[in-house]
Amino acid sequence: SWSALRVRAIYSGKMSMNKVSYGTASDLQMESDLHNMMDLSHNIPSQRGAGGAQGGLGMLGINMGTPSPLDPAAGMAAEKEKIYQLVLDLTAPDKREGSLLELSKKRETVPDLAPILWHSFGTIAALVQEIVAIYPLLSPPKLKAHASNRVCNALALLQCVASHHETRGCFLNAHIPLFLYPFLNTQSKTRPFEYLRLTSLGVIGALVKMDDSEVIDFLLSTEIIPLCLRIMETGSELSKTVATFIVQKILLDDMGLAYICATYERFLAVSGVLANMVQMLVEMPSMRLLKHIIRCYLRLADNPRSREALRQLLPEPFRDGTFANYLKDEREQTTKRWLAQLMMSLSEPAPAQLMSQPMQG
Repeated sequence: SWSALRVRAIYSGKMSMNKVSYGTASDLQMESDLHNMMDLSHNIPSQRGAGGAQGGLGMLGINMGTPSPLDPAAGMAAEKEKIYQLVLDLTAPDKREGSLLELSKKRETVPDLAPILWHSFGTIAALVQEIVAIYPLLSPPKLKAHASNRVCNALALLQCVASHHETRGCFLNAHIPLFLYPFLNTQSKTRPFEYLRLTSLGVIGALVKMDDSEVIDFLLSTEIIPLCLRIMETGSELSKTVATFIVQKILLDDMGLAYICATYERFLAVSGVLANMVQMLVEMPSMRLLKHIIRCYLRLADNPRSREALRQLLPEPFRDGTFANYLKDEREQTTKRWLAQLMMSLSEPAPAQLMSQPMQG
């Protein structure tokens, strides 16, 4: 259609997904563990489309009826046209909900979906409109499942934009993550709110996975850490894990470590929440969550002043072997090694000159 052609004209060129570069082998293994968690679409209750059940290639969003199997080029062209039309439909209020659902399913199968979304006229404004529309439902908490599903589909598309190397910088410069902070600040424990927080965390998690100092600077300047700390204390296990992952990635950046260790109050806020989580894990173990907590402590120990403070503040379960039986599992060798490195780091005596330079605050 002419409308779809207009979308295609706005976005042109060959683009491919950028491969993410990670720091260490241990961090790469950890990122692999979190791959499915960061792609949160499978955690959101899906809505059954009007077209009925589909199987095989149909489940991937490929139109099974039009192109011949003998003409793959025609099939790809037809699928591309379908994507352009769905993107155009985002700007039509009566078609937006269905388009959100369909496009959120295609994020993994359309590598250049993020640039198409960003460069298409009115598309990002439509997604932001979906976010702002549910603000009145946040307080008092009145968000229901249908509205939560709809906005989470919009957030899934924003996560796609946040992940792509070409659109990530534009996404930050437009300060779009700030629109998600009210969702992170909610405290209702109902499922619609939990899915909303989890999917919003997924967008922030997609940003920090890129190991980009510009991202860390933006998040620090917009006070993301207090929001994450609250979720680390009160959220579901999965929300706690994603929030801890975000704090961990901030700590792994030199700017983030310096920020958190600049004052004793900031250090104590982070270490205090981590310590409370460790005590919680004694009663309800979660090796996935424990791995990220230990990695946070290990990174904090890289700062000389915080390392000295941790000698007094490290949770006792790390010292008395409470988690030893869990760490015998072959799959937990990375976590076991990180804990051993942490204990070795804290066993070294502090230099005399360090004792005369306490943290500010």
